[in-house]
Amino acid sequence: MGRKIILLGSTGSIGTQTLDVVRANPDELKVVGIAANKSVDKVEQQVREFRPKYVAMYDEEAAKELKIKLADMPVRIFSGMEGLVEISQVPDADTVLTAVVGMIGIRPTMAAIESGKDIALANKETLVTAGHIIMPLAQRKNVSILPVDSEHSAIFQSLNGEPKNKLEKILLTASGGPFRGKKRAELSEMTVDDALKHPNWDMGPKVTIDSASLVNKGLEVMEAKWLFDVSLDQIQVVVHPQSIIHSMVQYVDGAVMAQLGVPDMKLPIQYALFYPDRMPMNEKRLDFFEVSQLTFEKPDTDTFVGLKLAYDAARAGGSMPTVFNAANEMAVRKFINREIRFLDIYDMISSAMAHHTKIENPDLEEILMAEADTYEYLENK
Repeated sequence: MGRKIILLGSTGSIGTQTLDVVRANPDELKVVGIAANKSVDKVEQQVREFRPKYVAMYDEEAAKELKIKLADMPVRIFSGMEGLVEISQVPDADTVLTAVVGMIGIRPTMAAIESGKDIALANKETLVTAGHIIMPLAQRKNVSILPVDSEHSAIFQSLNGEPKNKLEKILLTASGGPFRGKKRAELSEMTVDDALKHPNWDMGPKVTIDSASLVNKGLEVMEAKWLFDVSLDQIQVVVHPQSIIHSMVQYVDGAVMAQLGVPDMKLPIQYALFYPDRMPMNEKRLDFFEVSQLTFEKPDTDTFVGLKLAYDAARAGGSMPTVFNAANEMAVRKFINREIRFLDIYDMISSAMAHHTKIENPDLEEILMAEADTYEYLENK
């Protein structure tokens, strides 16, 4: 059984790999709509190849430009946040794959759930900041949230067919990123180019920087808490430099289930789109003789304080994860623009968290307000 997909974030790393999966399964998957920020030329190519009925451009100017370029195509073009929300609700799709980066993903995801669509989730920030709204809403609307992130997909696969109440803990693996083994003094010298050299995964710049700071793993811990309905004490981060085991689940009897494979995002994308089925895939297979050994380490949270701050934010709950996330988004943007140094990312996050007065059970408006307040505080600091 295939799916009719709306793809939010079609030009990014996950988006383009999703389209690879669609290309490989043309009879089972249909792209009904795509959304992007402002890559007009890329989107034009995608529309001409996949012939979706709907397109949304977050950037208003880009939408105008695209309308001109696609004047010969039977396609409806939406724009802005309203456009993202509108395309997420179109009746002729059954699944929305959210691969946009940042809190921009929350509103369209909620709109998609409201209209009864399943979510293939590759946008961490949605659950990090609004998990307490999203999960009950999905339950109420009886829709599935299928994880696309490689770690969460691995956990999802390792839970398959097991009684949910027999889970003891989740072992969330981390590659350790490009700076694994370095100490604080060395991190202070690291540049954007250094941070973008991920040893195992090919990801967009924001996620790659987050991987270098271990903030990414912190966001994944928060996401896992909501996705799998576990406490923070049941999630343990394990550094596994080879990125062969994508994550594991330990059960009450001590058995550990793991999902292994070569590092390739197309597998979790395809699994989410075809679940509960498994489809053939012509990608590289895991060769154990080639790998020869798998190693594991404890994360160094004294050096990589991003992970510790994430646990602090998650324990505080309420609006604090939003502040953690917003401060990191801003810090990463500044780091990529070479306005701050690598360790300043941590300082910005901890300063924003210390400054914030927590809202216990924030609604969507309060979440977005906490984000805006965090940006304003950091701009004027």
